Amino acid sequence: MGILNKLFGGSAEPKEEKQLPWIPLNDIQQLQHIAEKSKTKTQVIFKHSTRCGISRMVINQFVEAYNLTEKDLDLYYLDLLSYRDVSNEAGYTFQVIHESPQLIVIKNGMTVTHASHGAINAVELEQFV
Repeated sequence: MGILNKLFGGSAEPKEEKQLPWIPLNDIQQLQHIAEKSKTKTQVIFKHSTRCGISRMVINQFVEAYNLTEKDLDLYYLDLLSYRDVSNEAGYTFQVIHESPQLIVIKNGMTVTHASHGAINAVELEQFV
């Protein structure tokens, strides 16, 4: 380890990235499955724009703070640039106006909360489990 790393907190070991149990959301048919499954288990959709710096910052913060398990809820990842039709249909199905990034929490077939941008990280998912 070099002197600069010691002075500025660098580490010789690379930081391990935290992995979330993302389920890819890439087909409109999945939305009906999500609505149905939400009757027994909370479903969460994270809509992410892969070309947006704000969206990247928010998803990184979300990943870092996430502390639930697959037993608690199902967590869907939607790349809205690649699957714009799915993103649009999610808005219609769950009655939310499109925003990016956006978090949609579904229980009993309905949206119980949604947030966008920095407000995503203020959502306490635990209260919806």
